[in-house]
This record gives sequence, C-alpha cells and structure tokens, in this order.
Amino acid sequence: MSDSAAVDQEATGGRRGRGAGGGAAARRAARAGGGPGTQLTYITRKMGVYEVLDEEGLALIEKNADTVLEETGIIFRDDAEALEMWKGAGADVRGERVHFPKGLCRSLLKSAPSTYTQHARNPARSVEIGGRATVFAPVYGPPFVRDLEGNRRYATIEDFRNFVKLAYMAPSIHHSGGTVCEPVDVPVNKRHLDMVYSHIRYSDKPFMGSVTAPERAEDTVAMAKIVFGDDFVENNTVLTSLINANSPMVFDETMLGAAKVYARHNQACIVTPFILAGAMSPVAVAGTLTQVLAEVLAGAAFTQLVRPGAPVLFGTFASSISMQSGAPTFGTPEPSLVSYGAAQLARRLNLPFRTGGSLCASKVPDAQAAYESANTLNSTVLAGTNFVLHAAGWLEGGLASCYEKFMMDIDQLGMSQKMCEGVDLSENGQAMDAIRQVGPGSHYLGCDHTQANFQTAFYRSSIADNNSFEQWQAEGSKTAPQRANQLARQWLESYEAPFLDPGIDDGLKDFIARKKESMPDAFT
Repeated sequence: MSDSAAVDQEATGGRRGRGAGGGAAARRAARAGGGPGTQLTYITRKMGVYEVLDEEGLALIEKNADTVLEETGIIFRDDAEALEMWKGAGADVRGERVHFPKGLCRSLLKSAPSTYTQHARNPARSVEIGGRATVFAPVYGPPFVRDLEGNRRYATIEDFRNFVKLAYMAPSIHHSGGTVCEPVDVPVNKRHLDMVYSHIRYSDKPFMGSVTAPERAEDTVAMAKIVFGDDFVENNTVLTSLINANSPMVFDETMLGAAKVYARHNQACIVTPFILAGAMSPVAVAGTLTQVLAEVLAGAAFTQLVRPGAPVLFGTFASSISMQSGAPTFGTPEPSLVSYGAAQLARRLNLPFRTGGSLCASKVPDAQAAYESANTLNSTVLAGTNFVLHAAGWLEGGLASCYEKFMMDIDQLGMSQKMCEGVDLSENGQAMDAIRQVGPGSHYLGCDHTQANFQTAFYRSSIADNNSFEQWQAEGSKTAPQRANQLARQWLESYEAPFLDPGIDDGLKDFIARKKESMPDAFT
C-alpha cells in the first residue's frame, strides 16, 4: 500500500488514535485552549501586518545591499562547483569571493515561488508556506534538555522522540520541525537517520531534513522517497530545511552542499543569516538589515541556479548581544525592528519569510523566559512571518530544549492563532440578537447568544490558573511551570502514534540498518 493510500484509509475510517479523538474530551480541550484531541490547521491570517519602514527606507536598504553584493561580495567557501555556477551566471568570481552585478540575484529569484505546499504524509497535516499563511514549528538545535525532573543534561534520542510526540499532539504546532534537540547518545554520523525516522514514525506532520553534511541531506531525501515515492518527491515539496549563512557574508561548504541536495530535488531551503548584532553584523538596525538582505539574496539566488523554481524562503535569525559580556540577548527592541523590516523586504522579493519564535536567554522557565518569549513571539506574528522556527521549547539562548517551556509556549501559540483569526463580522459575530434580547440594565450570561457560543467564545489557557486564591491553594499552590510539567507528563503518557503503513515502516528500518552498517560510529 502506498503512503498516500494509507493516509487516505486513515482519514476515511481506518484506525483512529487517541490524538484524533472527539466527544466530550475534545470539547473540553477546545474550551481549554486546545489539547491532544483538537489539532488545528496552519494559520491563514485575517489581520494586517505591522511595518516599520516606508518606501524611502526600504529602497535605501535595497540600494545598500546591492552595493555590498557588488563591492564587498559574498564568500562561497570550499565549493568549486558553486563558484563555477556563479561564473556561468555572470558574477565576478575572485578566488572564493563572489561579486554580483546589480540585479543578478533579483533576476534569478524571479523563478522562486511566492508560496508552496509542504506535503505531510497525512494530507490533512500539509501546510501552505507563504502568502497569508503562518506555520509554527518547534525549537531547533539545542544539545541540552531541561527534563521533567528539573535536571539540565545532554539530550538523548528518547528526549528527541518525546519532543516529536509533544509537537504531534500540540494543536497549535503545525510542523514537526527538525533537530528538536541533539541526541548526543547516538553517533554523530548516524543520528540523522534516527531523527528523521522519529519525525516520520511518531508524527504525521511535515518535517525538516538534515543539513549537517550533504550525504545526510541525501539520506533524508531517500527516506522521504520511501514514504512518498520517487516521482512525488521530485515534483512536490515534502521537506523544508534550514540553510544558515555563516555571517558575516560567508556560505560554507556544508550548508552549500545541503542546499544543492535539497534544491536539486525540489525541496525547500530556508536561507537564514544567523545574526548576533554587534558581533556578526553592525550594531545598527539598518546596517544589519542591509547585511541580512545581501546574504539572503546571494544564498536564495544560488538555489535557483541549482534548480529554477525550487522553493526558497527569506530567513533571518536576529538577536542582539550584551555589549558588556558579549552574551546573546532576546526580547529586546532592536531584533524586533530587524524582523519587521526583513519581513517587508521579503514581501518585496515575493518570497516566503521565516524569523522569530519564542526566544529567551533565561536558564529556567521563569518570568524572564516568559517576557522575552512573549516579546519575540508578538513581533514574529505581527511581522507576518510565514514559517516560525523555535516557536516552542527554546531556553537558555537556544542551548536547551525544555519540556515545561514547550508546554507553556504552545499555550501562547494557541492564543496567537486565535488572534490571527481577526474580528468575526458574521451575523453571529455582530451579536445584534444578543443586544436586542438583553436590553439596558441586564446581563448577557443567560441570553441565547451566550449559551450558543460559550464553549468557543474565548480562548482558555491550558496552563494559567484563573481560580480563587483559596482554590489555587487547595489544589497545591502550583506555579505555571509545575502545571506545565504535569501536562507534559499527561500528554506523553496518553500518546498514541499515528498510523504508518507497515511496508513503509519496514522499508525505512531496512534503509537505516544498511546505512548504519556501512560506516563505523563517529562521535565528532
């Protein structure tokens, strides 16, 4: 049975797991702001975007970026093929530094799609990326976890699977993500196989591929073809993967190699300058935006040299640093301004945009974590971001994935999704019948409109406690992290895997076994 046939069977009456349940439990979960029974589709924004630059400002930054590309250039390190491709396209290549004639990168990017569908193995979980769509994906990359016993330790493959399971169950997470934590108990050269398999086996949402070496990107594509079929992968997008610039103004051979693999197979690349302003870009917002645009133009245009029409995203990860210690800082005004401006520049290029998330520098899920994450997430949503990496679970400047923070973040993502729905102007939303029925001097608690809408009228947090002091005290005086801890344990205990065709599962396991047997373990 093909995977598409399997998921169709699942959608039309095959085995239903607990994650797809309905009835009273699902209704209670919906009233409480979501739960493992109430999956939400990706966001289609009905509200406008917040913009910080006028036409004059945008044109100035675009002019400055063109100057950087032409005069300063971008290094394409240790990749002779990439340099030859740029020579063939008309760029001025001097050693490993590529200088771009004005307009070259923009001309190449005309072939890149403004929106694309990333297909999930369950078609109901496929997402649109670009336009008015917003997709939330989990934290990416931390080597450590803060576990449910309160310990900070190196992440394991079991932690990886747990975060995939939580992301699968989370209503407001639309995408399984990629390296939700780095499982250091598995050899470096083999762990990508276990990570990609975990996304496929323990979730049916779309996922990201490995980028730590070109051959690992090839393995990801091969595994995707086992799931979706060769022709489907070559003609559709089933992977969206992260290609970081080595800022300032360098693309290294690892990222270039992965980008070539994914672009050649029609898979999406998020070209993202990794910016700690003051260290890897100028301290000025406009200067940082200039460098970000130059790096994205060069990296994104390169994907179109590889395969015109391959999906590519305008990405930016922008943070500031403490000018006293050099440590990254989050939730501050300047990176938000960079995000807003970069989103505007992406829209002018007609490219999907990635930034932000729920970022913080705090070491524990405390008030600092909450404030910094809220500041980052709010600007991410208001900017009109299409793909939001690090939407849940990020702690300690990205060094740790935290179970409790993950649960607290997905609660906030649910609120953001509700906010993006905008104002309901339907007849029910106008509520004129309620106003007529109640009249002056009475209340709305018992009127027909309230009774018909009370279950879904307002978002109810799954983490916040809004009861009286006495009730809160009687229930154990739990803090928000303690309630999040309890919820994470409940979800993991109740998890049930989505259906995966046994033939596909066997094919994946056989591929992984053969690949692992073909090479010795390496831990560096």
